[in-house]
Amino acid sequence: MLTTPFGFSSTTDDVLEGVSLAGRRAVVTGATSGLGTETARALAAAGAEVVLAARRPRAAAEAAAEITRTTGNAAVSAAPLDLADLASVREFTAGFTGPLHILVNNAGIMALPELRRTPEGREAQFGTNFVGHFALTTGLYPALAAAGGARIVSVSSLAHLMSPVVFDDVDFRFRPYDPWAAYAQSKTADVLLAVGADRRWAGEGIRANALNPGAIATNLQQHTGGLRTPEPLRKTVPQGAATSVLLAASPLLDGVGGRYFEDCGESPVVEQAGPIGSGGVAPYALDATNADRLWELAGELIAA
Repeated sequence: MLTTPFGFSSTTDDVLEGVSLAGRRAVVTGATSGLGTETARALAAAGAEVVLAARRPRAAAEAAAEITRTTGNAAVSAAPLDLADLASVREFTAGFTGPLHILVNNAGIMALPELRRTPEGREAQFGTNFVGHFALTTGLYPALAAAGGARIVSVSSLAHLMSPVVFDDVDFRFRPYDPWAAYAQSKTADVLLAVGADRRWAGEGIRANALNPGAIATNLQQHTGGLRTPEPLRKTVPQGAATSVLLAASPLLDGVGGRYFEDCGESPVVEQAGPIGSGGVAPYALDATNADRLWELAGELIAA
């Protein structure tokens, strides 16, 4: 199990201290607020060229301008990307040229109170959090391969412990819809996205890992009435984004892939969900057979 000098309270600046990302390009999804904006800022502060990919272009442009102002890095830009709409994802990937060294699949929606579907008919949380990121990741494969060493970061959640991927009914066409079951399934799928990518592309220098950022008060809780995690278990935004940035850019992760992290360290595999704050990763989320099955299913979904 991989350990690092960092932990629960470490910030993005802590994990990138002394790290130069000059000459590297990064894409961060959902970078208009919260963890996405902080992840993009930290990568830009270390010298990377950063694209903020988001469904609200004006908000993304404002965030990019603020990052440039605070970091002095002018190579920060915004691009439209709606992960719930595969046409938007295809437009983004088709227009992306040149190598890509870092892809942070950060965007997400959580606990939608009522069943919603994407234009392609997917349950909205599965469609946005996983299928959209799967289409983005596979669509950017040529750019990742061209980098000569790239990293994919898949932002998951402690909630993945609440449900595996229910392969026979990912879109809640037979099961009664449950906001948290849908979110949990999508977050397990996000871990399997990283496992599958690493299995397929590690030989080409593309490594992928997943993470739980922890409990952070952001726009993600807009449907839940706010963050309800006990105060001692909460993180600031720079603390919450630290594990994403560690996986994206720290030399401590060179050659590491197909794993799940939290609090800036690799998580233990657990046999059952524990109390809030106990963490860990479910074995079904790291299972290679599950990853292969999900990748096959997702390939069919984005081709339909």
